[in-house]
Amino acid sequence: MKTIRRLIYGEVLIATGYVLLAFLSLFFFFDFVEELAAIGQPSRLDPKVTYELTHAMLYVALLMPSRIYELLPISVLIGSVAVLARLAQSSEYTILRTSGLGPWKALRTLLGLGLLFVALTFAVGDYVAPIADKTAQLLKARYQGKLSLGQTGAWLKERQAHSNFSVNVGSLSPSGELGEVRIFEFDNQGLLVSTVQAEQGRIEGHGTWTLNNAVRREFDVAGQLSARIVRSQHESFAWPSAISAEMVSVALLKPDRMRTTDLYAYVQHLEANGQTAQRYEIEFWRKVFYPLSCLVMVVLSLPFAYLHFRSGGITGYVFGGVMIGISFFLLNNVFGYIGNLNHWRPWLAAASPAIIYSFLSLGAFGWLVLRR
Repeated sequence: MKTIRRLIYGEVLIATGYVLLAFLSLFFFFDFVEELAAIGQPSRLDPKVTYELTHAMLYVALLMPSRIYELLPISVLIGSVAVLARLAQSSEYTILRTSGLGPWKALRTLLGLGLLFVALTFAVGDYVAPIADKTAQLLKARYQGKLSLGQTGAWLKERQAHSNFSVNVGSLSPSGELGEVRIFEFDNQGLLVSTVQAEQGRIEGHGTWTLNNAVRREFDVAGQLSARIVRSQHESFAWPSAISAEMVSVALLKPDRMRTTDLYAYVQHLEANGQTAQRYEIEFWRKVFYPLSCLVMVVLSLPFAYLHFRSGGITGYVFGGVMIGISFFLLNNVFGYIGNLNHWRPWLAAASPAIIYSFLSLGAFGWLVLRR
């Protein structure tokens, strides 16, 4: 069995590596072409700084770990289908079956290989890709301007002892400076108490935000006749808050590019402050279940080893396997949006595609292998 395992593992690893390299080359080209329009343009923060060709290539290269994380499961499927179909066409798999490789042993062998890909996908997606993607975004912000999220920025909420705060951050600079900060304070009855607006700010390490050139407006609504607004100007305004720089980064960057622990902490923060966390909960559970899709991919590929190929018929089956993999990832994205709109349980919305395709692959395995 060690010889058989070494043969199958080696062939699948090489084929998966070639497929992944082809996909990465294609996406590197597409991402680089997208960056060509920004080359030579001056930064919005410093007109003397321009975005050069080397910066664009480095930025695209830093995006590759995220691409590896996204493409690894489908590369595993294509590589496994190609190897097992080729072994079946050349009758090598028939020889392996007569040598003692029964259906359940073949399934256990591929599941062991799938666990290796699961560990690799998790390591890349939770450790390498978040760091590389954040570095890429900060690099681009350094030469092009600042990180921002649309026209309204990122919104966060925090509940303190006697007040509730809604915080809006317009942008985040590479050095960690916050731009266009607005803080709205409400009392426990939901009445607006004060607002703070500052062009720049920074999150200090001891749970305090330091806002520069801040304008504070206090609303005295004790009575309708005596209602008034007290306006004050502060060169440096300290606002105590438990909102960390990581939480602001999660709100500004895509949640699927963050670490699982950061997403979990952000979900807990949203729930503690009475905010809807459905979208981030679904992304959290997708981060949990996504590496396990490699197991689904290797199980999907196993029935191809028991098909009888005629001369030249292998291409159609491999193409069918590719279409199955693409449909899995499309369904994975669709279930995320549907679950968010219909308020499904986050873990169910994230795990449903993998469960459906697992049953389909095991059904095909049982029909092709055990009954035929």
